[in-house]
Amino acid sequence: MASLMLKRKNINYYKQLMRTDKPIGTLLLLWPTFWALWVANEGVPAIDITIIFALGVFLMRSAGCVINDYADRHVDGAVKRTAMRPLASKLVSEKEALSLFCLLILTAFLLVLFLNWQTILMSFGALALAMLYPFMKRFTYLPQFILGAAFSFAIPMAFMASITTVPNVAWLLFAANLVWTVAYDTMYAMVDRDDDLEVGIKSTAILFGRADRHIIGLLNILFIALLLLVGRILYFDCIYWVALVFATALLFYQQWLIHQRDRDACFKAFLNNHYVGLIVFIAITSQYWLD
Repeated sequence: MASLMLKRKNINYYKQLMRTDKPIGTLLLLWPTFWALWVANEGVPAIDITIIFALGVFLMRSAGCVINDYADRHVDGAVKRTAMRPLASKLVSEKEALSLFCLLILTAFLLVLFLNWQTILMSFGALALAMLYPFMKRFTYLPQFILGAAFSFAIPMAFMASITTVPNVAWLLFAANLVWTVAYDTMYAMVDRDDDLEVGIKSTAILFGRADRHIIGLLNILFIALLLLVGRILYFDCIYWVALVFATALLFYQQWLIHQRDRDACFKAFLNNHYVGLIVFIAITSQYWLD
């Protein structure tokens, strides 16, 4: 029924709502999911589960972008970076956006049905977090923590789908990804901070104020510390440790980028986190495949 509200002529606008032209969000969600799949399966995840989670990442990230634009439809027009989004500029209707969101969620749920019943139950928690985040920006200065939980929920789901349990190492990965997400999404929020103050949108960038760079630094220190603990628990060797050195170097580079809080530089720092996630993934896969 949802697809009946969609119009073929607006397909390009739907792609914009889904951010298909901006894959950074999908990548930032994909790498931690792959960390979990590779750890849970000791480097050899099943092809079918890997495909299901990869497609699920794309669909849920797309759905999250659509519901985010729906939640911000009355304020995006006042923010420089988002003024030309399809909903803000009324190129698509609210009903179309909600129909697209429902279609994406339904498709993602159909994929989850190929997994075990425990993972199916957990998927409802992932959906709740994805729907909750965009609206939390009206009520709390900590929406990035909700986003962090949403972006991390695929980690315990990957373990449950693979080994029907969620061990402590999975929750350490969950915590690491959560604090990392808060750090990089705070950089993202720094881009819009002045506009958000005017329209009443709340964020950690506003909450942290002039301490933003220091708190981001502390969050990233915690992120690396948690990954170090994961490595010790899993008896990883020098390949992993060297990779974390490179990841840490990138986080220092991001600190240099944001030190003057320039919008473009903050956005560049945010984008750079893709390479951090990729390096950690390469470290984990190399640990298993070269062992």
